[in-house]
Amino acid sequence: MVISWCSVVLGTAIFGLACASALSSPKRAEELVSNPDFASRGEDGTPSDWTIWLPVWQDASCTIRKVPDGLLMDAPARPYAVGGVFQQLKEIQGGQAYAVEAICQLQDVPAPHRSVLVRLRWTREGKPIHPAGMLIRGPVLTDGRAIFEDILIAPDDADGALLQLEAKWLQGGSVLWKKVSVRLTAPPAPRKVRIGTVYLRPQESTPEGNLKLFCDQIDEAGKLELDIVCLGEAITLVGTGCTINECAEPIPGPATDQLGAAARRNRIWVIAGLTERDGKTVYNTAVLLDREGQIAGKYRKVHLPREEWRQGITPGQDYPVFQTDFGTIAIQICYDWFFPEPETIFALHGAEIIFAPTWGNTLTDEDGRVEGENVFRVRARDNGVYMVPSVYSGNSLVIDPMGRILASSDGKQGVFWAEVDLNTRERLPWVGHWRSIRSRHRMPDTYIRGLN
Repeated sequence: MVISWCSVVLGTAIFGLACASALSSPKRAEELVSNPDFASRGEDGTPSDWTIWLPVWQDASCTIRKVPDGLLMDAPARPYAVGGVFQQLKEIQGGQAYAVEAICQLQDVPAPHRSVLVRLRWTREGKPIHPAGMLIRGPVLTDGRAIFEDILIAPDDADGALLQLEAKWLQGGSVLWKKVSVRLTAPPAPRKVRIGTVYLRPQESTPEGNLKLFCDQIDEAGKLELDIVCLGEAITLVGTGCTINECAEPIPGPATDQLGAAARRNRIWVIAGLTERDGKTVYNTAVLLDREGQIAGKYRKVHLPREEWRQGITPGQDYPVFQTDFGTIAIQICYDWFFPEPETIFALHGAEIIFAPTWGNTLTDEDGRVEGENVFRVRARDNGVYMVPSVYSGNSLVIDPMGRILASSDGKQGVFWAEVDLNTRERLPWVGHWRSIRSRHRMPDTYIRGLN
C-alpha cells in the first residue's frame, strides 16, 4: 500500500508534548469510548456502538464500512464526498481534562489536514454546548501512522461528549481508522508568556544615542520580568537625520553586540529593527536575540514602499518563523502589514505571535478610513495569532487572536506589556476555535487558479 501522510506544523509543541506524555502514561484512566478499535460488528455490519452520518444530499456521501483491520471511509468516484461516524460519550465530568487520541492510515489523500478530522463536542443533557465543538490536533506522522492527539478541558456544565470521525473531500483517497481513545487525564500546564512592546521615538539623536535609549528600554523590560520585547523599525536611523549609508552595518555587528549585551543581562528575548549591510547590499532587517544575547534569527523586510526602494534598499525573499523557549514567533516590518499574505504564511508555518517593528502607523480610524490599528487587529483575528507592533506613529500594541487590544502605549513613552497563555483556545460563538479551523477550510488550489 502506498501511504500518503500529513505532518502539520503546530505552533504548540510544548502542548503536544504534554499530550504525548499523558497518552503514554502506564497508569491510563478508564477508556470512555465503546468499541474503540472497531472490532465488534453490529447486526447491520457496521461497527457496534458507532452511528454513521451522511449528508442530506445522498449523492455527496462517502462509503463507510467495517473491514477486518478497522473502519474504512472512501469514495473513489466522488472527490467531494463527505461522511463519518459518531458516538455519544457518557460520564464526562465538567472542568476535567480529557486526552483524545485517534490513529488512522491515509492512502492517496492529497490534503489530509483538510480532509480527515476528529471532533469532540461537549454536551449537556445530550445537547451540544457549542455547535462546532473542538477539532483535535493532527494528523501528524508517527511511526508509519497518522495520529491525532490533544488534551481538552470539559466546560463546567458538560456531562457528556459527542466524538466524531469525519471524512471531507478525500478526492479519490481513503482513510482507514484503526483506533480512537478518550480518557480522563491531568490538565496541561499553562504556557504563560509576558509580551512587551516599546513606544519610543528619538529626536535629534545619533545612532549611538539611539542604541543607548533602546537598551534602556530593554533594561526596563527586564525589570518587568518580560519574556520578550519588541523595539521599533530601523532604531539606529530614526530621529538621527542620518542616511542609510551612515547607519548600515553588518549583522552580527556593533549594534547587535550592544543589544545582545542588554538582552543577556536581562535574560530576555529582543526584537530590534536595524539597517543591515551585507556586502554591497542593504536590507531593512529585524533581528531576534535570545536570552543569552545571541542572534537567533533575522527577517528582511519584503514589501518596500517608494521611500525605501528609491534609496536602493533590497527586498527580502523569505518568511521565516523562529522557535523560542515559549513558542513559535515571526517578524514582519512596517509596510508588510499593508498586505495580508505575510501573516497568512507565518500562521500556516506555525507562528503564534507576530512582532512588527513599524515606523508607522497604528493610528485609529478617521473619517471612515480604516487605519493601522484596525488593520493590525484584523490581521490578528484573520489568522488566530497575537500581533505586537512597536511603532513611531500611533500606539505600540499587544493584540490577541480575537483582535482585542491587551496593551497600548496610549500616547505614552515606555514599555507596555501583557501576560498571555498560549495554550488558551478561545472559540468564536458559531465557528469555533478559528486558528484550528482556518487552515482546514482554506482552498489554496482555487487561489492559485484565481491568480493565473
